[in-house]
Amino acid sequence: MKSYEMLSENFLKEVREWRQYLHANPELGFEEFNTAKMVADILTKCNIKVYENIANTGVVGVLKKGNSNKSIAIRADMDALPMQELNDLRYCSINNGKMHACGHDGHTAILLGAAKYLSEYGQFDGTIYFIFQPAEENKGGGKAMVEAGLFENFTIDEIYGLHNWPGRPLGDICINDGSMMASFDIFDIRLQGVGSHAAMPHQGKDPIVAGAMLVNQLQSIVARQISPLDSGVLSITQFESGDTYNIIPEVARLKGTIRAFNEDVRLLLKQQLIANVESLEHTTGVKGVLDYQDCYPATINDPDCANEARHLAKLAFGEDKVFSDVLPTMASEDFSFMLNNKKGAYIWLGVDEADKPSTALHNPYYDFNDNALPIGIKLWISLAEGRLKL
Repeated sequence: MKSYEMLSENFLKEVREWRQYLHANPELGFEEFNTAKMVADILTKCNIKVYENIANTGVVGVLKKGNSNKSIAIRADMDALPMQELNDLRYCSINNGKMHACGHDGHTAILLGAAKYLSEYGQFDGTIYFIFQPAEENKGGGKAMVEAGLFENFTIDEIYGLHNWPGRPLGDICINDGSMMASFDIFDIRLQGVGSHAAMPHQGKDPIVAGAMLVNQLQSIVARQISPLDSGVLSITQFESGDTYNIIPEVARLKGTIRAFNEDVRLLLKQQLIANVESLEHTTGVKGVLDYQDCYPATINDPDCANEARHLAKLAFGEDKVFSDVLPTMASEDFSFMLNNKKGAYIWLGVDEADKPSTALHNPYYDFNDNALPIGIKLWISLAEGRLKL
């Protein structure tokens, strides 16, 4: 019998209570003060050494057994999204305009459960670092933890992360050798024209027409500049201009995002965007000013770590529950900053049941499937014990 098969119902009941408490009390990025305190208190009660206030609200728990110098780290994200929950749950969000709509409450509860179990019953030789990260949603908490000295202050050999994945059956474990999630960049474009009466457009320089031309030009970049064998996305997500019917405005504003798996594709998309904005004034008389922000790199698994994680998952759950070469997603993850600094792997955990498919991530009706909690806990226990084998 594998050690984690002895997880009791009382143990899992406590983990469910943690998860539902977190769901009811969501906090936004770098504001996870109550969440971080809860995490630190639970780790302390489990006799795990705790380091707090890393990148503001980050927490790291350190658990050592035996004499080996080998180590692994397991990471969970803690932050919620700035959106209003529309569920009618007993544990619905009590914080107006804040919601755990991405399952970070589940990720945190899973890692706490694994930490508690490994502290009490874990059979391993080495050190496990339990990393509870703030601000994954758009704010780059992963980057902030790396910059705060995560890998200098803690001797970590390899690192692993997990995300629940609606659309995959409950218990599916997906681990690619390479790409899992795309890079994430954003841009703002300000188009400065010359306002005029709408009946006399020849007297001005119309930023709306220039913006429409620019949108069409940008949509041709992926279609004609990127190889069909590569993947890339350039999306315009906002186009704002004007206040009334009879005035051609002075200014139009566009916003959007660029995604890619390959750094060369990411750079090419950025360069082509810059070139198109700069050339707009020559063709339309409307000047474009671009503000481009490089946000998250692509999330790329180390092949050796991915292979080891798959091997251990197959031993724990069976070969039919573990998958490689799944289609990566154009969504992004700031766990990428950690993988860029330390070898490791990112894992998707399926959460859909036949009679209860999960709502999509970032949806106001989303709720983490608590039946995935024991699966996630067992996954982390098997990984920790397998990589730090006695």
